[in-house]
Amino acid sequence: MNFVARIRGMIKAYDDAHNFTCDVCGREVFGGERVCGVCRERLPWNDGVICPLCGRRQREEGVCLTCKARPLGVEKARSVFLHEGDAAALVVRFKRGEKYLFRTLADLSLPLFEREFSDVDALVGVPMTEKAVQKRGFNQAELYAERLAELTGKSFLKPVSKRRETEAQKFLGRQERAKNLAGCFHVVSRTAVRGKRVLIVDDAMTTGATISELASCLMRAGAAAVFALTFTSVEEKFPYGKHDS
Repeated sequence: MNFVARIRGMIKAYDDAHNFTCDVCGREVFGGERVCGVCRERLPWNDGVICPLCGRRQREEGVCLTCKARPLGVEKARSVFLHEGDAAALVVRFKRGEKYLFRTLADLSLPLFEREFSDVDALVGVPMTEKAVQKRGFNQAELYAERLAELTGKSFLKPVSKRRETEAQKFLGRQERAKNLAGCFHVVSRTAVRGKRVLIVDDAMTTGATISELASCLMRAGAAAVFALTFTSVEEKFPYGKHDS
């Protein structure tokens, strides 16, 4: 048994001994799984037609119009689920304080990681300001990324900080989000990422503005390539275009 498999087995054995109910429906489970078989089947897996660049589901083959107009700045991005139903609910619960769900997100993301990103060198979670971390009590993206790094034997890095608060993104379009985020990230360790293939990990992707800004920062720091994995992403529902509002 190789080192990664041994470590993964130890982590799973420990966690299996401390998990008794499904993290989606609350049903009792007996095999240590975090999500029961019934809920796994019902989750909105992002396994349909996707944009080859941003990885969001769309209704026709090829690069989506959003990426044609303004690419994310990563070589490719993928998401495990659509941002709807129980998958979106898990993200909301995680952000609102159910810290233990970082294990669930990472476990459900593992197959996608192994299929698409097994050749990366290191994982990076999207940073938050110190004030935002204090308010929430934790950085959900970094917890998620660190757990996934543990499961895969990859390095977990924190080479970038977020040096200023940004306006809430919820009601902003893509262009407004990009302007809102411009210059908010700051490299604190160039040597950590120089020459490495880096995977950005985040809980959800809406327009991709956050990933774009962070990817740009990592590339300027000398990363060889940057990719992105999110737990959920919002479907591209307007293949023929829509005003950015």
